[in-house]
This record gives sequence, structure tokens and C-alpha cells, in this order.
Amino acid sequence: MSQAGVQGRERRLFLTGLVALLISTGVAVVAGSYLSSISDLLTLIPGLMVLVPPTINMRGSISGVLASRLSSSMHLGEFSGTFEQGGVLAGNLHASLLLTIATAAALGVIAPLLSAITGLPVIGASDLVLISLVAGILSGLVLMGFTVLISVLSYRRGVDLDMIAAPAVTTLGDLVTIPVLAMTAVAVLAIPSSIRVGLSGIILALAGVMSIYAWVAGRRGRGIVQEVLPLLIPLCVLGAFAGIAYSASLDRLVSVGALLILIPPFAGICGSIGGILCSRLGTGMHLGVIAPTIAPQGSVASHFAQAYLFTLILMPLMAALAHLAALVLGVSSPGLLAMVTIATAAGLGVITMVNGIAYLTATLSFRYGFDPDNFGIPVITSAIDLLGAVALITVIEIVL
Repeated sequence: MSQAGVQGRERRLFLTGLVALLISTGVAVVAGSYLSSISDLLTLIPGLMVLVPPTINMRGSISGVLASRLSSSMHLGEFSGTFEQGGVLAGNLHASLLLTIATAAALGVIAPLLSAITGLPVIGASDLVLISLVAGILSGLVLMGFTVLISVLSYRRGVDLDMIAAPAVTTLGDLVTIPVLAMTAVAVLAIPSSIRVGLSGIILALAGVMSIYAWVAGRRGRGIVQEVLPLLIPLCVLGAFAGIAYSASLDRLVSVGALLILIPPFAGICGSIGGILCSRLGTGMHLGVIAPTIAPQGSVASHFAQAYLFTLILMPLMAALAHLAALVLGVSSPGLLAMVTIATAAGLGVITMVNGIAYLTATLSFRYGFDPDNFGIPVITSAIDLLGAVALITVIEIVL
């Protein structure tokens, strides 16, 4: 392909990604508005906020890995868009189901444990396990179905899945997971404690049956689970620490409602930008057009530049929408200029770290014989959870 052809293709890909990210920004602000509207619930159910970032992150990570692997299979000519037993689509779905159940159960244990260690108040551990498991499975099934839908549609319409999957999956993760988590928490705690014990046993048994089915039927997906799960469990811990960081500042965030609105879209858009970068790096290494060298070479610099450009366009827009949402909802805001400054400064700091982490993760995984599609997005989204929480809270303290 000529140089002009390559540049034209890159422009089209950038615009495709930008449109997807613009839509995601608007939808993510809706999710943030919902989070702000349940601020009383977050205060009344100690430990629930600790679950919010890692639950969103795990749903986005697992579906992001699914989409990234399916995208690579399209580029390699292995994807057929059918559900035949043992095929690419079926194998990846079985793996995603197993990972969803395992991480939801793990978060139910990790969140109360870390809350207790850090001295934060928390509801009973068994209740948090039940909430995490039910909410995780329900939102995970919705996201897996959506990921398959956009993958098949992208395949049939000739759209590069790398440029739309991460924004679409991350945004839907925000939009679905927060309400499901809140409604599950209310429903579970409304059940008498004596009945909750029996319900926990039933849910655990059901999750066990689903896991056994997915493991037996999904032979192709077993390798994915064995490769990814040891990574996701430690990343659950990182995500829970992000929840603890937000919980520790919950009074401040609740008192200035616009800042609470900012949390989901900020993490979501940073994660989407990082997801696009990871997908493109992974695909480039699979195709041999990006060399897995320690020092970035060739087209990697342009991928980094696009990530910064996405950030400079989207962060001010996201802040403005969050400020507008705060006005509509009647909650306090520090002002448009302060919101834009907070989001842009924190966003540029996070994306700078994301560029380095994404490239290093893809390079090391590829050099050591692992699939970068399995590692890039989970590492990036989990890192963004924690780094984003720290960066956002730090900039808020400086600006305000």
C-alpha cells in the first residue's frame, strides 16, 4: 500500500475510533449521573463503593479480551461468525463465562477483606459475595451477548473491530454494571438473613454447574482461562484498591455531586483509549507489522499520538457534559472551568502511563509466547482503575 493509502487508512481508523469514543462519552456520563443519583445508597451500604470500580473493570476486561481475540481472529482469517462447537466464537464465549464467574466470586471475597484491612466499614462478607456473584454474572452475560453482536456485525460489514470494541464494551459495562450492582445490593439486603444463607448456597451451586459446563464444553477456551485467570485475580485486588480510594473520599465526592458523575466516564474513556491502543498493538504484533522490541519503533509512535489526541478532544467534552448533568440533576459542581481542568490534567497523566504500560505489556507477553490480546486490556483497565482514582483525587485536591 502506498504512503498516501496508509495515511488515508489511518485517518479513517482514527475517525472510526473517535466517533465510537464520542458516543461512549455521552453514554458514560449517563452512567455517572446514575452513580451520583444513588449516592445515598453508597453511603448506606458500606463496602458497595469498593465493588463498583473492580466490578465494572472485570466486566469490561473480560469482554474486552473477548472482542480483542475475535478481532485478531478476523485479521488472521480464522473467524467465521458462527457458533459451531469447538469454533473460535464458542470457545471464547465458554472462556468468558468461566472468567466472569471466577472473578465475581473473587471480588466478593477481596472487597470485604481489603475494606477490613484498611479500616473501612463494610457489610457482612457473605452478603458482599452474594451481591458480587449475582451482579457479576448478570452484567457479564449482557456484555458477552453485546460483544458477540458487535463482533459479528463488524465482521459482516467490514469494520475494524479494534477501533470500536473497547469503547462500546467499556461504555455498556458502565451503563449496565452500576444499575445491576445497585439493584442487586438492594434486593439481596431486603431478603431476611436466614433466607440469604440458603440463597447463597443455591447461587454458588448454580455458578458451579455453569462453570463445569463451560469447562467441559469449551475445550478451546480452557487455554484462555488458564492463561488469563492468574492475571485477573491480582488485578481484582488493584481494582478493589481503586474502590477503597474512592470510598475514603466518598464524603467529598458526594458533597460535590459533579465529581461523582465524573468517575465512570473518566475511567471508561481512559480505558477505551487504552483498549483501542492495546487491540491495535496486539493485532500489529500478530500480523508482524509491529516488532516486539523494548524501545517502541515504527508506527507505535503514531498510536501513542492518537491516544493523546483522543484525550485532548474527549476529556474537556466529558467534563462539560458532567457539569451539565450536575446542573440538570440539581447537584453541586465546582464549575465548568474547574471540571475541564480536573478531567484534562488527570486524563493526560493517566494516558501517559497507559501508553507505556500498554506497549510494555504487549511486548513482554508476545516475546514470552503469550497472546497480547489476553493481557493488554485487563492490565490496562485495572491499572487505569487505580491510577485513575489516584490521579483524579489528587488533581481534585490540587484544583479545589
